[in-house]
Amino acid sequence: MHVARRARSPPSRAGTPGARTPLRKLFRFRARTRTRAVIKRRHPRLMEKRMSARLPVLFACAAALLAGCAQPWQQFRAGDDSSAIVARMGPPREVYDLPNGGKRLMWPTQPMGEITTAADIDAHGRIVNVRQVLQPLEFYRAEIGKWTKTDVLVNFGRPVETSYFPLMKREVWTYRYLEDNVWYMLYSFYFDDNGILRLTQKTPDPLHDPDRRTLF
Repeated sequence: MHVARRARSPPSRAGTPGARTPLRKLFRFRARTRTRAVIKRRHPRLMEKRMSARLPVLFACAAALLAGCAQPWQQFRAGDDSSAIVARMGPPREVYDLPNGGKRLMWPTQPMGEITTAADIDAHGRIVNVRQVLQPLEFYRAEIGKWTKTDVLVNFGRPVETSYFPLMKREVWTYRYLEDNVWYMLYSFYFDDNGILRLTQKTPDPLHDPDRRTLF
C-alpha cells in the first residue's frame, strides 16, 4: 500500500539561530554603548574612578613594553660586576687595554650590522659605562692630527673594511653606522703613512643605496 508523504517545507531563515545572532550582537552592543553613555553623564565620578583604577595597569604594561625594547647597552648600570654583561651578551669578540688598567669589551655586529656595544671595565672588574660606539657623537671625538690607528681601534673596534689610496698616500678604515637612527652610512678614517689620523669622511652606504653602488 502506497502512503503519500507530505513534502517538508524548508526552514525559514528568520527562524534559525544563526540568522538572529548578528542582530542580537548589534542590539547588545547598542545597549552597552547606551548604558555607558548614561553612566558617564549621570555619574562622572564613577567613570573617573574606573579610569583611575585602570591607569596603574596601563602604566605597568607600558613599562613592560619599554623594558622589552631596551637596547643591550641600556640594561646595565655603573658599578655592576662585569660578569653580568658577559652573561647577557656572551664572551666579547674584541678586548682592548685602557690606560687606567681597565679593559674595553666589545660586541660588534659588523660586517653587516651598524652597532657595536662597548663596555668599559675598571681594574676591579666593575662596569664603568656601556654604550653604542658606532654613532656620530662618538665619531666626532676623533682628533685630527692627534689620534692614531690604535686610538681608532680601541674606540670603535676593527673596521668593516680597509683600503689604501696610493695617490693620496692614505690608508682608510671604514665603519658602518646609522645616521639619526635612520640613514645607512659609512664613516671613514684616513691615516697617513705614519698612522696619524688626517681626515674623516661620511658617505651613504652603497649596500643599502643601489643608486650609489657603482661609485664604490
